[in-house]
Amino acid sequence: MNIYDIRRYSKLIFLIITAIVVIIFLRVSSGIVDGLATQERERMQIWADATQRIATIAFESFDTMSDDGGAASSGSEMQSSDDIEFLLSIIRRNHTIPVLLADAEGNILDHRNFDLPDPVDSINPIVTTDANRVYLNDKYNALRNSANVIPIDIGGDIVQYLYYEDSRMLKRLSLFPYLQLVVMLAFIVVVYFAVSSTKKAEQNKVWVGLSKETAHQLGTPISSLMAWMELLRAEGIDPEIVGEMDKDVVRLETIASRFSKIGSRPTLEPVDLRDVVASAASYMSTRISSRITLTNLPDAHPLPVRISRPLIEWVLENLIKNAVDAMEGAGSITITSSTEARFACIDVADTGKGIPRKRQKTIFNPGYTTKKRGWGLGLTLAKRIIEQYHDGRIFVLNSEPGAGTTFRILIPLAD
Repeated sequence: MNIYDIRRYSKLIFLIITAIVVIIFLRVSSGIVDGLATQERERMQIWADATQRIATIAFESFDTMSDDGGAASSGSEMQSSDDIEFLLSIIRRNHTIPVLLADAEGNILDHRNFDLPDPVDSINPIVTTDANRVYLNDKYNALRNSANVIPIDIGGDIVQYLYYEDSRMLKRLSLFPYLQLVVMLAFIVVVYFAVSSTKKAEQNKVWVGLSKETAHQLGTPISSLMAWMELLRAEGIDPEIVGEMDKDVVRLETIASRFSKIGSRPTLEPVDLRDVVASAASYMSTRISSRITLTNLPDAHPLPVRISRPLIEWVLENLIKNAVDAMEGAGSITITSSTEARFACIDVADTGKGIPRKRQKTIFNPGYTTKKRGWGLGLTLAKRIIEQYHDGRIFVLNSEPGAGTTFRILIPLAD
């Protein structure tokens, strides 16, 4: 298992753990909300029982007065008065839960704790304005079909209904877990992108340092080789041998130049992309197996772009080398240039062994390679050159195991 598989599984494990924590958090919060809702219903049940008891006492007092011919005992009156006052105090203590008391016909008998449009008469709160009446009727119609209903049996075939809403505290508490969830997810996203940005910045510094150091290290031996070339010419060594050696020295100089350009923002120059593709194809055609056919199919029209020619040639050479390795010494490579919308398009297709779908997104990662030799940096550098320096794209257009792979490069056309 390579580092990218480990990273992918680590992300999956992290997401699973995060999901479990979120589920536990929501369940605990939901339990708290349900417990508070149960307490509020119990309070409303007490409120309903108090209302029922007041009505019962009133009926009993009326019956007693009827039996006594209108003269009830003072002791009974005092006891009833104390009971009613206690029950009314229970009703008055509700300052948080909005309630409606209505009869079976839907007539509103009492209401408390609603934010009415118009001020309420402090002397007789039941008397209300038209705006308040419409508001309360709307509330009644909304609550009559809810679960927050408690029937009150007054007696004598009279039934009233207590309707109530969740308190403001309960409503806020029910939203609080989701608010916390949003904040937590936002925090995780911010931290993730901050860490990713820091990591990318650190990687960029490593790339720049590595590239500049490589170019610097190559500079000294190249200068020495160039001096030796001049000495060999002066000594009368076979010019053909010296010429071939000179080509290799020039090649080394080109490689050093490419590394120096990777370490800093390259200068972009206007060129016809077809010429760059033709140059890279011509160079590589003499350095691959004779059993591999390399074909260049240029577009019929110019492809004006602004690029760093040495770096784009490097990208094409890397893709061709990878195609040669994928075909294991025999097959064909076709390079096709064209236009797509506002982009110049280069397709590099081979008849190699292909890339599995699950690997197509990881082949551009640093260090990824299927070869026994090499650092696995070719495609990583190619992606950096195309996307960061030329504002283009490079990706696997299609690939089938055993049938080959096509890479696509998109570079913006020059105005």
